[in-house]
Amino acid sequence: MNHPNNSIKRLCAACLTLLLIFSLAGCGSKSPLDPNDPVTLTIWHYYNGAQQQAFDSLVEEFNNSFGQENGIYVQSYSHGSVSDLETAVRDAISEKVGADPIPDIFSSYADTAYEAEQAGALANLSDYLSKDELDQYVDSYIDEGCIASDGTLRIFPTAKSTEIMMLNKTDWEAFAKATGAKLKDLKTIEGVTDTAKAYYEWTDSLTPNVPGDGKAFYGRDAVANYFIIGMQQLGTEIFQVDNGEVTLNLPKKELHRLWENYYIPMVSGYFGAYGKFRSDDVKTGDILAYTGSTSSAMYFPDQVEQNDDSHPIEYITMPAPIFQGGEKYAVQQGAGMVVSKTDEKREYAAVEFLKWFTQAENNLEFSCVSGYLPVLKEANNAEKLDQVIETEKLDVAPKTYDCLTTVFDEMDSLTLYTNKSFENGSAARKVLGYNLADKAAEDRNAVVAALQQGISLEDAVAPYITEEAFDAWYQSFYDALDAAVSGNAAVNE
Repeated sequence: MNHPNNSIKRLCAACLTLLLIFSLAGCGSKSPLDPNDPVTLTIWHYYNGAQQQAFDSLVEEFNNSFGQENGIYVQSYSHGSVSDLETAVRDAISEKVGADPIPDIFSSYADTAYEAEQAGALANLSDYLSKDELDQYVDSYIDEGCIASDGTLRIFPTAKSTEIMMLNKTDWEAFAKATGAKLKDLKTIEGVTDTAKAYYEWTDSLTPNVPGDGKAFYGRDAVANYFIIGMQQLGTEIFQVDNGEVTLNLPKKELHRLWENYYIPMVSGYFGAYGKFRSDDVKTGDILAYTGSTSSAMYFPDQVEQNDDSHPIEYITMPAPIFQGGEKYAVQQGAGMVVSKTDEKREYAAVEFLKWFTQAENNLEFSCVSGYLPVLKEANNAEKLDQVIETEKLDVAPKTYDCLTTVFDEMDSLTLYTNKSFENGSAARKVLGYNLADKAAEDRNAVVAALQQGISLEDAVAPYITEEAFDAWYQSFYDALDAAVSGNAAVNE
């Protein structure tokens, strides 16, 4: 049986071959830049707080060094959030009244970049990069950016992320001491489900006079990733995309495993989702562990804050759990940068900035603050990270450092995956993110109401976890996803 990395490598090889063909003319040409006639570039992004400060600091460093020497000056602007940035980009591309001109560079996820490419708004980055340069980047990151119909590059990888698991070590140890729970059980999704059930029952037993008040153990951000990566682990690609045309793959057997390891523990109270992000739920003591983006590590709380019990906590960083017996797939996510189609000088200058920003030292400096993964192959290891920290005298938060090194340790055995772009991809992802999660939340409320009336947990959840209930959800899920992919239905967030 071929390792799943082989198929990725074959795709990347084909993509890189096309990139070489299309870049031969550009790579040998003379630089159009003139230090005596500098070009000013604008960048739009969605970074905030410490991430924005780190990005702006690197932009300033570029302007005072490489940029000044070569005639490039960069101005960066934060649009606050991903959705705000996407709206601003769409308005600029469509030349909406009152919209700002489209920037030279902007952060973009693949779905938004695909829309911009379809509108003819993006530069062909293959014209400015040689095969040797492209070979320095993680293959799957380059492959993700090859969204043009001819296979050439449109999304420049600048900072990526995957998912990790973070755990409240302090309160876990009390639970483990009382019940014999083992960290090794959290390596699989089924193990997490079993552990969450045990935690609920243990916390329920602490208040014998109040039955049915057990607490949730686990939650996850980005339920869409659970579907996409969970199905990959089980051998099925939900969205098969060929030349922009998508085919849905929704086998009931595999989806049943996802349903019983998300929906059932959610309605039973073993899993939970209360605040905006699961790190918020750890802070309030509503859960002990979650799966989320590597960039969320900095938000993991230092203490639990409750009205009657506030206490400091330590943490454990672990690889994200996978399905038992499944392939070791992990999500590949994080926006790249795209360059607007303008003229050779501006496009060339934009690519020069992006190449500078993704140099190992600069990219790792940004990673140390943001929790994003660097994009060069040579930068994805702890030794290089330690070297940059020592050389640049960087002050790195322990949680961010542990998160990065946890992923680096797993990189050789993981297959990073993101689905290819297609029309209506954003709408389809929203179905994955909200369809089952919203139903679980609604049904959990009904279960809680039944518990308050004195009904046992077993009886309260019974109507929701039958095979008939699964079949009904499966059909509604299939219909909603098919409608989203076809562009026949609006999907509410």
